[in-house]
Amino acid sequence: MDFGLPSRSIHRTGLFIVALFSLALLHAQSATSPTASQSPEIIDQIWQKASSKYDGQRAALLKEVDSADHQGPFRPDWESLQKYEVPEWYKDAKFGIFIHWGLYSVPAFGNEWYPRNMYREGSEEYKHHLATYGSLEKFGYKDFIPMFKAEKFDAAAWAELFKKAGAKYVVPVAEHHDGFAMYDSGLSDWTVAKMGPRRDTTGELAKAVRAAGLHFGISSHRVEHNFFLGVGREIPSDINDPQFRCFLRPGPYLDLSLGRSSQ
Repeated sequence: MDFGLPSRSIHRTGLFIVALFSLALLHAQSATSPTASQSPEIIDQIWQKASSKYDGQRAALLKEVDSADHQGPFRPDWESLQKYEVPEWYKDAKFGIFIHWGLYSVPAFGNEWYPRNMYREGSEEYKHHLATYGSLEKFGYKDFIPMFKAEKFDAAAWAELFKKAGAKYVVPVAEHHDGFAMYDSGLSDWTVAKMGPRRDTTGELAKAVRAAGLHFGISSHRVEHNFFLGVGREIPSDINDPQFRCFLRPGPYLDLSLGRSSQ
């Protein structure tokens, strides 16, 4: 069909479209290319920029924490810490429950270190992941989130079982090295309350455990996030994709609201 366009214009338009397609394809490929050569400073800056919308909330919490530190009974020195006394109830608490449960329960292969080992070439987790889910560039750790439903989670049933077992205290891992928070947080979108189950599972468990007369604690392992997922920067994977930098790109994030989420 003749639209009245010169053949030369049509040719140039075709070349332009091909060029755009090639650039788009190149971008898609480069988004998952290894970034291990980037300095820690650059990685940190990328993370800070990606999470900047929470700067205000973080600053307010840090100010509150600093204030509480100066008013509390302890200081960051041995002389102060030597005055600490173990609670009376703990002295007789011979048995407690420590829980690892999170996003890594979806693949249910190996253990809670699946998020790290799936990015380690040659590991059993790596082989299993490729055979079961495909390329790490197309299906990475983040892609387990929609599959994490927790539809059978019953906090009351858990608490009852723990009490029958004779436990005196219960301590779930509120955030593992993988960076997916198992509690509601005002400092991250990557939480169990906003994605996956869309429930504050840790908060629910806290209420149930305390209602059963047991002591409740929480544990955060976020500090090793960089070590844990940083291995994915050495190979082509979704860890390198800028659009997931708030979750997969290891950063110095520490959620100071953690202690409040389960009250």
